[in-house]
Amino acid sequence: MIKPTILTGDRTTGSLHIGHYAGSLRNRLRYQDSHDQFLLLADTQALTDNAHDPEKVRRSVIEVALDYLAVGIDPTRSTICLQSHLPALAELSMLYLNFVTVSRLARNPTIKDEIRARGFGRDIPAGFLCYPAAQAADITAFKATVVPVGEDQAPLIEQTNEIVRKINATAGGEILPEALAVIPKSGRLPGIDGKAKMSKSGGNAIQLSATPDAIRAAVRAMFTDPNHLRVDDPGQVKGNAVFTYLDAFDEDEAALSDLKDHYQRGGLGDAKIKSRLEDILQSLIAPIRERREQLSKDPAYIINIIRQGTDRAKERTEATKQEIIKAIGLFQL
Repeated sequence: MIKPTILTGDRTTGSLHIGHYAGSLRNRLRYQDSHDQFLLLADTQALTDNAHDPEKVRRSVIEVALDYLAVGIDPTRSTICLQSHLPALAELSMLYLNFVTVSRLARNPTIKDEIRARGFGRDIPAGFLCYPAAQAADITAFKATVVPVGEDQAPLIEQTNEIVRKINATAGGEILPEALAVIPKSGRLPGIDGKAKMSKSGGNAIQLSATPDAIRAAVRAMFTDPNHLRVDDPGQVKGNAVFTYLDAFDEDEAALSDLKDHYQRGGLGDAKIKSRLEDILQSLIAPIRERREQLSKDPAYIINIIRQGTDRAKERTEATKQEIIKAIGLFQL
């Protein structure tokens, strides 16, 4: 029985945090048996806004791979591969740029938001602007039909499917499948400071490798309701980062519902809800951190997993590239 193919991955710009776990890693664990899953260590993509620091990108390849394995990704059931060592991805990116306009790339909502967040102004790296075409190459090279993404990334999948339709129209048949964006129910986790996005570089994230003290400090510093000044005051749940995290990680829905009701009518202090969240995060992260520490003692093992996965991915992506080139009618030698 042929399994559907799923492509997912992460930019290699640092180790992963609990936002990655809630947003994608949890789903990847569920997909390991039901899908042919490829996890892309996106180092080339990381260079689009980190070309000034290639050492960070290089170093983070192992860091991200360690996080994958530590949370439970099984390299015998999921393929971990390195983007820069898959030449078909770069070749398809160049090909696809002929099927999309600069104005369409610039209109992509995800790209517009990221350009604004990074303060590029008019000095946008060309690789960053062309990222939608590069992601389309990543997805289609594996013929992925499922792509787990955050809600903010959905416009990129839409643009991938636009390119797929153009390639298929040029080829005169369905050479490539369209991809379905799978968006987690929990949505994007805010930073511990209450800002809209938890990020590796923003200093507002809890790493999957965080120590108990770091977890405790992060939760204690977490944004709640600024108007909840006394225990007896009614508190707001909406926009309260602690409750957003509890929604993502607390598996006792009934108890959490009672907690919210109590907080909203007053009589429940921030210390109580933070204590509950800390206990949950300590229990979640401790085994991940311990596995990560053990795995990090054998870097050759990690590199071998990446090498084997990349070899498998290279066969898949090269075959797709050759099929596309032939289908659209380019000269054959």
